[in-house]
Amino acid sequence: MSIQESLKIVGKGEVAWLEWDLMGEKVNKLSTPVMTRLKEVVAELKASKYKAVVLISRKPKIFIAGADIEEIKKINSKEEFTKVLTQAHEIFSALEDLPMVTIAAIHGACMGGGCELVLACDYRICSDSNDTKIGLPETKLGIIPGFGGCVRLPRVIGVEAALDIILQGKAVDGRKAEKLGLVDACVPTEQLESFAAKMASEKVAEGGRKRQKVYAPRDLPSKLKSSALGRPAVFFLAKRAVLEASKGFYPAPLKALEVVHKTHGMRNRERALAIEGEGFAEVATTAISKNLIDLFYMMEAVKKQTGIDNKAIKPLPVKHIGVMGAGTMGGGIAQVAADRGIDVRMKDINNDALALGLRHAAEIFGKYMKRRKITKYDLDEKMSHISGTLDYSGFKTIDVVIEAIVEDMNIKKKVIAEAASKCRPNAIIATNTSSLSVTEMAEAAPHPENFVGMHFFNPVDKMPLVEVIRGPKTSDEATATIFDLAKKMGKTPVVVKDGPGFLVNRLLMPYLIEAMFILQDGMAVDVVDKYYTHHFGMPMGPYRLMDEVGLDVCIKVVKIFHKSLGDRIEVPNLILNLGESKRLGKKSGRGFYLYDHKGKQLSVDQSIYAELKLKAPTNPLSEKECVERGVFTMINEAALALIEDRIVESADAVDLAMIMGTGFPPFRGGLLKYADSLGTQYVAQELEVYASKCGARLKPSQPLLNLAKTGRKFH
Repeated sequence: MSIQESLKIVGKGEVAWLEWDLMGEKVNKLSTPVMTRLKEVVAELKASKYKAVVLISRKPKIFIAGADIEEIKKINSKEEFTKVLTQAHEIFSALEDLPMVTIAAIHGACMGGGCELVLACDYRICSDSNDTKIGLPETKLGIIPGFGGCVRLPRVIGVEAALDIILQGKAVDGRKAEKLGLVDACVPTEQLESFAAKMASEKVAEGGRKRQKVYAPRDLPSKLKSSALGRPAVFFLAKRAVLEASKGFYPAPLKALEVVHKTHGMRNRERALAIEGEGFAEVATTAISKNLIDLFYMMEAVKKQTGIDNKAIKPLPVKHIGVMGAGTMGGGIAQVAADRGIDVRMKDINNDALALGLRHAAEIFGKYMKRRKITKYDLDEKMSHISGTLDYSGFKTIDVVIEAIVEDMNIKKKVIAEAASKCRPNAIIATNTSSLSVTEMAEAAPHPENFVGMHFFNPVDKMPLVEVIRGPKTSDEATATIFDLAKKMGKTPVVVKDGPGFLVNRLLMPYLIEAMFILQDGMAVDVVDKYYTHHFGMPMGPYRLMDEVGLDVCIKVVKIFHKSLGDRIEVPNLILNLGESKRLGKKSGRGFYLYDHKGKQLSVDQSIYAELKLKAPTNPLSEKECVERGVFTMINEAALALIEDRIVESADAVDLAMIMGTGFPPFRGGLLKYADSLGTQYVAQELEVYASKCGARLKPSQPLLNLAKTGRKFH
């Protein structure tokens, strides 16, 4: 790869075009060789007689994707980070100080270091393409903008708007960027280059003067927030929002806020950049940052995967899908498909059911419109992709049918056989089941090679995971097609082998069962839930999660597990007592908690203890025991699922599925990364202690013991 050819100056009269096209790479990124070349180019421009410089990418959908994350991951010392960042600051400052006008012409992703690069330019213009996104996603990787973003962005768009982007790791499209003042103009894609050339010529004609403009608030509220009196309130509210969203588990947003607060208004640019560098080095060396970067790589890996090992087999194109069952789940599946431009034909047995599914999809799009993510025109266009039927009209042209009816094996088999008879022989039929055997269900399909599980998590529009369940007869082609369809729907797919609970529910059920034993031991519902949320970092505790899933569903799945796995699944009496109660969880307004008519959680329903034949809670167990018994039972089951039963192929797959399917704290890296951080020996030893105290269900599994004996890790 010629780094000189990747970043070169093309002279056009008095204007230099600085063209970016990293040879041998799909994206432009700011790696060490690229930064070295940029330093040379800036020095060459400084010594030249050009009056203006236009920065432009020759990649079709990428301006600059950002810094080289692999390099960030490999650095472990603050000293090394400080050295790298100091060099980067010098290069960007040299760009900012060039004697001629600098213009960034942005088309495609301009993220992280790419955004920080264009902030060092005098002017920025961008295309109106959907591919154009400008932002600073660093906090999502557990780091902060380190190439000047914390210093320059507030100066360009104001503190409030800058904090909104930096703290949330957001990206904005071209129109929003123009509204914020992040770019000077958003123009049609085909006009970007000519517009940049015209702007450069105009600036040259004006004498090539550097831009002196800094952020100037346009209205009274903005002026107040930017004033000496208003700024403290902006920082106070931003900190409160960060703590509310992160519960203090993620140090990067707080560090970014601190850096912006310290450097805003500072006239000494070098000192401000040094403060930013110190903050970056502090958070980038944490285990949290390394875990979040690992998660980023897991997500990137999914984008490149097909769900099968045979790379010669490609997924079939899917333009039309059918959804059997138009309830909340069916309507949710239809919505995420229609949102990506896929035509959906929903089928149910009566008009009321169809109306429910259509209404649910429309309500989700309505929420998007309320948040100004889409317009009324967008809503109507997206809903036009969904149609309904009481018969099978239109199913002959469908590529994939997703069955999403009641969790009853006999009913599912009947519907699958019926649907198959109405579709093309090569149509793929997928079942959205959370617990029933895909292998048994495939018996009803005339072409079992075209039958596969596609397990969405509820609510479909919010939960990113889809388990692609491969039965013994499922073909590579069907697996790859459903894997690809899940990605097109904006989901993160993980291929799993058929088995009780597949992967996520198999690990989750022992955790929820253990929560019932902990309740039986005298703990209070809200105390235990708080241990898991405020202290461990789960999005919700086990009892709140059971309410969300539905207590009737939980009981049904526990019974299926017990039937499949036998004595390995010990069912507490509380489960039976819960089954006798009328409470169903959030959907009925009463579970472990009470809920209002909008489904908002209220207080714990104190009558739950007496109804489950329990004494008033005395909270005799420590936080450590409550959390470890729940989490370690998931690790124990994961060892069996991964090593013995090969439900999935890697520890990464377990971690990704648990983060995306249950909200397991990303900053801990995933279930098995967390186990590795503690050590398998420690996990096994603690389980032995809990087993001696609480029962054989907590004994460490043989695969876990084998790892512990030799000090090995899951990863």
